[in-house]
Amino acid sequence: MSQAAAQPAPAPIETFGLPSDKGALDLGIFMPMANGGWIISKNSPRLDGSYDYNLAVAKLAEELGFDFIMAMAKYRGFGGETAHWNSSLDSPMLMAALAQATSRVKVWGTVHTLLQNPAVVAKMFATLDQISHGRAGLNVVTGSYRGEFDQMGAWRDDVDHDQRYVLATEWLQAVKALWREDGVTQHGTYFQLEDCMSNPKPEKRPFLVCAGSSPPGIRFTSQELDALFLSGTTPGELAAASRRAKAMADECGRSIRAYCMMTVVLGETDAEAEAKCRHYAEGLDEGALYGMMRAYGFLDSEIGKENDFTRKARSGFMSPHVYGTPATVTAKLCELFESGELNGLMLIFDEYLSAMPIFAAEVLPVLRARFPGRIASGAEAVDA
Repeated sequence: MSQAAAQPAPAPIETFGLPSDKGALDLGIFMPMANGGWIISKNSPRLDGSYDYNLAVAKLAEELGFDFIMAMAKYRGFGGETAHWNSSLDSPMLMAALAQATSRVKVWGTVHTLLQNPAVVAKMFATLDQISHGRAGLNVVTGSYRGEFDQMGAWRDDVDHDQRYVLATEWLQAVKALWREDGVTQHGTYFQLEDCMSNPKPEKRPFLVCAGSSPPGIRFTSQELDALFLSGTTPGELAAASRRAKAMADECGRSIRAYCMMTVVLGETDAEAEAKCRHYAEGLDEGALYGMMRAYGFLDSEIGKENDFTRKARSGFMSPHVYGTPATVTAKLCELFESGELNGLMLIFDEYLSAMPIFAAEVLPVLRARFPGRIASGAEAVDA
């Protein structure tokens, strides 16, 4: 008999009708539901953030074979000459409308735990689940920017960064209990429920996702949610973050997915795509950059200094980005997936309606073939 210690079986993989259920990649779209999209520039395509534009993007995402669409929640923009993000749609209401307009693609909306009562959110997303016939997902945001919440009297000075994850854990446990139990009594530090009822129940528990790069954020997501949006600009950074999160989840007997965001700029040649990126950077909206950095908590005196954050922001891009021909972008994304230990990608485009069909025709099939579904030996899929 072998003297090697028995290895624990991998944590069960909860199924949600996503490619990652079987080890393949989840490829989705970050919806352009605020004006300006994810490039702070006077020279970028004029995305108006309107419902009509988002409806066209959602229908295209479904038609082209993307796996999910997700909308953020935003309550105050960054201003500047472009009035960046000054106009934004409500996330859950948008996803409810887009669920009615689609039949296959997953629909994930965003809620801030500091802003909405868990009983309200439980009913809201049970409704989205019914509208979408089991395609609903909830992106949980544990904090925000002070100015965004101060304007409505909703900022809490008594809850610091780490405590927000304590609050969010209590909040999310209440939401999940309301989705499955007839009545919920919960006497917590932040929320009080007394035989609280929420019906109807979801047909399928909504998919739960969060973005948190701090140790408390990774721990919260690993213990309570299904996927984590990682921060990192290199495959090595993403791989390290993915391993940390998955190790924490495994300690809890759980399995989570690791995603990241990426803006894609396509061109007929690499030089053309690079020129687009340079053109966007040359049109940087300094006023909107100032507004963004104030929202992120930087002192006004730091505006314009060439720290790492400012250098990245001066590109105009609000997320990591890749550019080039479809072949070049494909190679870069394949390298990201091979080295970054990721389970999926949420895509942003400088102009969605023209770029998405090109990406779907020339990049998406290669990613699907290069990273087919596979389940590690011993792991079993289980229904959520």
